[in-house]
Amino acid sequence: MLYLSRFVFPDWDDDYQFRLDLKRTCYNSIYPFFVLSERGLTELNFAPVTVLYGGNGSGKTTALNVIAEALSLSRNAPYNRSDFFSDYVGLCSFSLSATIPEQSAIVTSDDVFEYMLNVRSLSDDIDRERQELLGEWVRRKYGHMQMRSLDDYDALKDTLDARRKTQSAYVCSRIPKNPREQSNGESAFFYFTSRLQEPGLYLLDEPENSLSAVRQIELRDFLENAARFFGCQFVIATHSPFLLSMRGAKVYDLDAAPAAVKRWTQLPDIRAAHEFFEAHRDEFRSPDKK
Repeated sequence: MLYLSRFVFPDWDDDYQFRLDLKRTCYNSIYPFFVLSERGLTELNFAPVTVLYGGNGSGKTTALNVIAEALSLSRNAPYNRSDFFSDYVGLCSFSLSATIPEQSAIVTSDDVFEYMLNVRSLSDDIDRERQELLGEWVRRKYGHMQMRSLDDYDALKDTLDARRKTQSAYVCSRIPKNPREQSNGESAFFYFTSRLQEPGLYLLDEPENSLSAVRQIELRDFLENAARFFGCQFVIATHSPFLLSMRGAKVYDLDAAPAAVKRWTQLPDIRAAHEFFEAHRDEFRSPDKK
């Protein structure tokens, strides 16, 4: 699906003119001006899956944040928003091929980390409540209980329940189960697969963080299917060779001068990885094939 078809950023002349028009010149930075224009990136033309590739400082995240702001996409995590961000966004323009669904959003690593922290916090709260209930069972099981008024009725019911049940059964009947214990990678993968359920435009900033190679491949397959069958469009900033290899993805190399569309196999990091594994090809062969 294609919702966003084209996005135009200010070029170098626009950035320079804005600097000249400033009444004060004491600013150390007028971010995000000059970040993308220095890379020669003034326009993105999108596919159902568009990937922004480049090293640190190449402007991948800046481009995503600018697009998200211009399109008023939903977001949770704060981002690097300078005093000049609105001025910059005001100089941008875009073209749509279809109405952007309301649930469209930008999803960052901070969103994933916050989710993982919330899961851990919930588990900690449940663990504390479980310990309190274990002590309560002992008190009710072996303590003395006398009903003096109707106000004691609920306490009496709990005491009788404790005396009928084992400690574990008593606790389990009063507390939710812990969220399934997961590694960071499992939690991150679950976050993406549950978050990206509806048709929409989704900007993903380095979603490979916390994911093993196997999980990155699974995420790649999930995103491919979501784009192909479920009405999703993705713009992804990534270093991951697995996400760069997504079928039909349009890859922008922001490390090139100027930034340009390339096949993922042409990218320097991918070429370096390929040469490394080629040099160690024999080590991957099983002993009986040497």
